[in-house]
Amino acid sequence: MEIGTSVVRRWQLAASLKGLRESADLTQEAAVERLALLPGRWSRSKLSRIENREHNIKPREVEQMLDAYGVTDAQLRDGLVELAAASSEPGWWTGFANALPQDIKPLLSMEDSLVQLRSFQPQLVNGLLQTAEYARAVMLAADPGACSEEELERKVAARMIRQHVLQRKPALNAHFIYDQAVLDHVIGEPEVMRGQLRKLLSMAEHPNISIQILSRDVGGSPGLEGPFSILTLPAPMPDIGYTEGPAGMFYVEDREHVRAWTLKFGILTERALSQAESRDAIADAVKLYA
Repeated sequence: MEIGTSVVRRWQLAASLKGLRESADLTQEAAVERLALLPGRWSRSKLSRIENREHNIKPREVEQMLDAYGVTDAQLRDGLVELAAASSEPGWWTGFANALPQDIKPLLSMEDSLVQLRSFQPQLVNGLLQTAEYARAVMLAADPGACSEEELERKVAARMIRQHVLQRKPALNAHFIYDQAVLDHVIGEPEVMRGQLRKLLSMAEHPNISIQILSRDVGGSPGLEGPFSILTLPAPMPDIGYTEGPAGMFYVEDREHVRAWTLKFGILTERALSQAESRDAIADAVKLYA
């Protein structure tokens, strides 16, 4: 995955161009024969890399492909050329190059275009809902002494900027399920936890955000396997899963694996407290840190 540009835009463009080639009833070999008559260097391997999302295509190359496929719709052509130009624009996170681990940058790229996010966390509040104080406490506890105070503050700032995806238009639908342990596990000082839980209550009031608590009374559940998230991207792209741990972040594109996680998230949704009950549970937890 590209780490400095929009992964999703490039994927959308690749899927659209492949679909147009197939609609023109052209094999890759036939398409390359037509493209070879146009300026530039074209080959079967290059076209394959474009369609497999392995090549960042230029706007002029998009125009050539549309010519070869006989696409004359001006609005469609303009939209795809603009998408090609936008796909190479640097993301906001490039300004924090040294403050962010490499393996999170594909996630940041995808978050900007997400349609839906489903996330289960057994120990910590998701970064998209963290307060600056909680985020700072998590970073200090997880990797003490790993960076200077200035570097730490840049990491915290990047995490706060990342949260803009929850306020963008159109709204991202986000569903967070937390194990009860997230409310009980004291991160930082009591006032840090109090502020964090109050933020959860505030965010739960947003119509595009759902928060549920998996009560300790539930016992065994699919949540025992650890944290995981499901990212729903714009059509025609399939859902992508990701999980994180001491070894870093891992992205899962295998459809059967992602489908299994989707079923597990559905089970967790059914077993967790309702949203209203979850707000009550969080409100009760706030009192513990008074």
